Amino acid sequence: MTDPITDMLNQIRNAEAVAKTEVLIPSSKIKSEIASLLSKEGFIGEVKKTTKGKIKILKIFLKYDNGVPAIAGLKRVSKPGQRIYEGTAEIKKVHGGYGISIVSTSKGLMTNKEARKQKLGGEIICQIW
Repeated sequence: MTDPITDMLNQIRNAEAVAKTEVLIPSSKIKSEIASLLSKEGFIGEVKKTTKGKIKILKIFLKYDNGVPAIAGLKRVSKPGQRIYEGTAEIKKVHGGYGISIVSTSKGLMTNKEARKQKLGGEIICQIW
């Protein structure tokens, strides 16, 4: 596995395709922060940190509205082979404001809306709508 964030997004996408209620993902700081941002924005349900033996695991509960997943789409923008950075003025809305971008700034991970309010640019990690 060369890109753990892409792996996390793919696991969420695949779990929603078969209507699973939860996903178990190996934990890391950045994955935990991404999951908490998605939970705060209402794209996923609760996020719990657990352990299996010595391995730390994130348990992500998926959210559905009448059987339809809350996440319509996920896109990894900045990849290990090609990092994408944008300044404050260049950060765009996702799907007309219905989605979010997760931006890695000097003050931590935040959504594109928060980054614009704080006038911060950074690496665009992914887009969710």
